[in-house]
Amino acid sequence: MQPGRYHFRPRVRWVASPPPGALPPRPVRPVERYTGPPRYPVPPRWGFPNLTWREPTAVPGTPSGYPRPVERVRVLSRNAITVLWFLAGLTLLGAIAEFWRYALLVISRDSALHSDVVAMSDALEIISSLLSVVFGLLAIASVVWWLLVARQAAADENGHEPPRPARQVLLGTLVPGLNLVLAGSVLAELEHAVLRRPVGERPRPSRLVLAWWAAWLLDAVLMVLVIVWRFRDGVQAQADGVFLSGLLDLSAALLAVLTALVVHRVTSLLAPISVDKLRLRRVVEVKGAPAPALRPVRPTTSR
Repeated sequence: MQPGRYHFRPRVRWVASPPPGALPPRPVRPVERYTGPPRYPVPPRWGFPNLTWREPTAVPGTPSGYPRPVERVRVLSRNAITVLWFLAGLTLLGAIAEFWRYALLVISRDSALHSDVVAMSDALEIISSLLSVVFGLLAIASVVWWLLVARQAAADENGHEPPRPARQVLLGTLVPGLNLVLAGSVLAELEHAVLRRPVGERPRPSRLVLAWWAAWLLDAVLMVLVIVWRFRDGVQAQADGVFLSGLLDLSAALLAVLTALVVHRVTSLLAPISVDKLRLRRVVEVKGAPAPALRPVRPTTSR
């Protein structure tokens, strides 16, 4: 990150209005004389609803009915955090399966292994690996979706355009190799905007973001080592590959936990009050209120 690299563009709304004199002046309506309150031949059937506080309503299908980004962030974060915690549990289970397999390899050097124990170890490793891949893809999709909406919500709150376009954010978070550098920068910029720091100031990542960035790099390094070790020959190389796979699963669990913490922190800063914690209130009884004033006599000339 270089100084002066972040250029925040203020959001400007252009409003076109005709110049003075372009339109004819509106006719001035004469002021009508007040003849008293209206009078009805029968009691009217219309009136306001008997509600004091209620949720705002909107017509479905109109732009006003679409939730704002700051309202969508909390729902998306809830889904992303749930998937991330499931992923952390599955990867931790996969790490246990890999270390168990490594222990069985060490034990097999001096004694024979029971077939049921080996079959159980293989089944645990295969099931945890497949589920980890599925939940990993779901976690990537949910976190990237949350990231795009959170950037938009932070831009709406600050009144400035995001420092990077959405296409660059997608490339910087999904392209292997490029995401090792840009993913942390994008997250630091989002945190900078959420904390409402000066737009011209260089983003300074917090300790949580730095820890996430370090776990992200560690996970990438271990993944490269595991892929390289798979192509090596020899029994010792295969055993080392199993041990490295266990370390990779542990780093993936740590990364999932840190990602869930970052998503929760940023969402709490953007939308600190949850809709579930708000209580709908209604007036039950009024005590000690002054008596209403008497209505004036209605004139006979009122309509």
